[in-house]
Amino acid sequence: METSAHWGTYWVETDGGEVSSARSAEPDAAPAIGNVVSGNRHRSRIARPAVRRGDEFVEVSWDAALDLVAGELDRVRSEFGNQAIFGGSYGWGSAGRLHHAQSQLHRFLNRIGGYTRSINDYSRGASQVLLPHLIGAQEMLDMRHKPTSWADIAEHTDLLVSFGGVRRSNTWVAPGGHARHTSSERIRAVGRTTRVVSLSAQRDDAFADLDAEWIGVMPATDTAVMLALIHVLIVDGLADDEFLATHTVGAEQVRRYVLGEVDGVPKTPEWAAEISQAPAGVIRALAHRMAAGRTLINVVYALQRGENGEQPVFAALTLAAFLGQIGLPGAGFAHGFGSMGDYGVGVAGPGLPTFPQGVNPVPDFIPCARISDMLLHPGEKVPYNGRTLTYPDVKLAYWAGGNPFHHHQDLRRLRTALSRLDTFVVHETHWTPTAKHADIVLPVATTLERDDIAAGAGDSRLRAMPRVVAPFGESREEFWIYTELASRLGVDFAEGLDSSQWLERIYEEWRPEDAPPFAAFWRDGGLDLPQEPYRDAVFTAFRAGSPLGTPSGRIELDSAVAGHARWREPTQWWGSPLAEEFDLHLLCNQPTHRLHSQLDMGDASQSTKVAGREPIRLHPEDAARRGLSTGDVVLVRSAQGSLLAGVVISDVLLPGVAQMHTGAWFDPSAPEIADCVNGNVNVLTRDVATSPLTQATSGAHVLVAVTRYDGPVPPVQAYDPPSTR
Repeated sequence: METSAHWGTYWVETDGGEVSSARSAEPDAAPAIGNVVSGNRHRSRIARPAVRRGDEFVEVSWDAALDLVAGELDRVRSEFGNQAIFGGSYGWGSAGRLHHAQSQLHRFLNRIGGYTRSINDYSRGASQVLLPHLIGAQEMLDMRHKPTSWADIAEHTDLLVSFGGVRRSNTWVAPGGHARHTSSERIRAVGRTTRVVSLSAQRDDAFADLDAEWIGVMPATDTAVMLALIHVLIVDGLADDEFLATHTVGAEQVRRYVLGEVDGVPKTPEWAAEISQAPAGVIRALAHRMAAGRTLINVVYALQRGENGEQPVFAALTLAAFLGQIGLPGAGFAHGFGSMGDYGVGVAGPGLPTFPQGVNPVPDFIPCARISDMLLHPGEKVPYNGRTLTYPDVKLAYWAGGNPFHHHQDLRRLRTALSRLDTFVVHETHWTPTAKHADIVLPVATTLERDDIAAGAGDSRLRAMPRVVAPFGESREEFWIYTELASRLGVDFAEGLDSSQWLERIYEEWRPEDAPPFAAFWRDGGLDLPQEPYRDAVFTAFRAGSPLGTPSGRIELDSAVAGHARWREPTQWWGSPLAEEFDLHLLCNQPTHRLHSQLDMGDASQSTKVAGREPIRLHPEDAARRGLSTGDVVLVRSAQGSLLAGVVISDVLLPGVAQMHTGAWFDPSAPEIADCVNGNVNVLTRDVATSPLTQATSGAHVLVAVTRYDGPVPPVQAYDPPSTR
């Protein structure tokens, strides 16, 4: 039976009512499929509703649990107002169009009077705030879904320069999934026609089939390299002054800054080499190569997940403007190749079926990465995007479809923040770290245990996702849970329909004239979607004369809100005083064998572990200096916390750089040894904003110290359920 996840479409077989195999017919299938069989009935599944009592949980009936949740929601909204309820869904729980955790939770909370919401996302929060000021709000959205396509790159681009590489594993993942992965074959086509330069601290950040040239750049220093490239364009007469004059504002301010007329520091390749360790000659030669042909400059999402994370995105757009090729086929500026599987696939299908959320009457919101700040500092005023926010006094958080112990930083601080809540309600399939920190846990059915439909942006097919197995234990569809809670609170969530009827309703309300009715769609297993080609929807029209949605109608290289691109020295980089104690720069990026933290207990994810826990990659020189070998267990410390990890030695890293994947389940079971014995990097990362402008996460970078751990190695207990009665 076919089903879908954010990491692709695959086939599931059952035996005796249980999942027995999961496979894909695609040659480029995501390894995460290997987590399905072992994860769906893992011992960490939640069988019954549970309520916290001290350090253990008491299992209760559904009626008792729902009465308790409804009572708490009613108490909080009555005594403190609906702004005291925080809706904490991040939305990656399911690829389905109906059983989308965020949509269902928001609809329910809207029906009971609203809630404090979060905005933006952890993936590209800084860019989401910055880019509207530079190119326009609608243009920022169009750039996400209708950028230059891989096909245009293969046909027109001479040189693709990607800051952060083009990582293959990221192209497996897309919101809503895809009928089949097409990025890999499109990327291979690019590799046959286009020279690719990857600037990164990791050589394997670039898809192997691209045969990319690697320029090693120390983490958090890309902005300096971009400014130096602009410097070369200016002093060597390669900048496109006509494009700058007709399509941008603020170029002269950038020019004065880059030449050193503002601060007395010319941003030369030699200056950048001291900061980035990329050779000055290589930087200078790259600038000339970029000006000599059709060049596309790409910045991956990860680069903006650090201190001053706006700056590499801003500097890359500025660099592209100085080249003057923005809006030409296969040239200019892109932000997302190598970050998401649906980026640049080259088509824009029709809108997709959605479950209506309604309107939230509560105006309060926070940038999503400021959850701990909100809980710890109610009433505090904070700057954000040119305005001032006031943190509401939240008493109850309702979390569904997400794991803040994966997304958020400084987990010791997060635990303190969550403990301030009166009530923490969590929907979960498994006993994740978030579930273990809840006051009330409601077990929900997995994707394989309910009917749904799936498709992602630019997808080729809307797919039926029939239920494969019965729900585990007493777990229920979230739709049922909200219907029952709404009834207790005197509101209507379901409008008299069950989930099957709603599935048909959202399909029929969406259905184009030439599409079959729902019964035929479901019987056939799906519907092919029309493909609508486009070419760089934002900048092609702009170059042809259409104004952007900015105050000037042009690209704002010097914005009234954001200033201009500049080098701002971070505290977390190899050149900072902090690096004397914490002498390795740890990169915290997305995992290859799971999506975020999903099914970390599964076979595919476990196959990547070293010494039973998350691996840390070290350069041979750094390992030798510490007397370490592959397979050793190490203690990794930062100013925020500590963890245990298993060593992998690899020369794909620059010396002085270490790397770990995010998403290992948080395991605080041996605090006398480390804050997490399973290798969750967010015990190390800092909970500080990228900047007062964007208030986004800076969790991709942290300075650490690594030493051999020679004591008794504690067992990993992250996947064990808590004590229940």
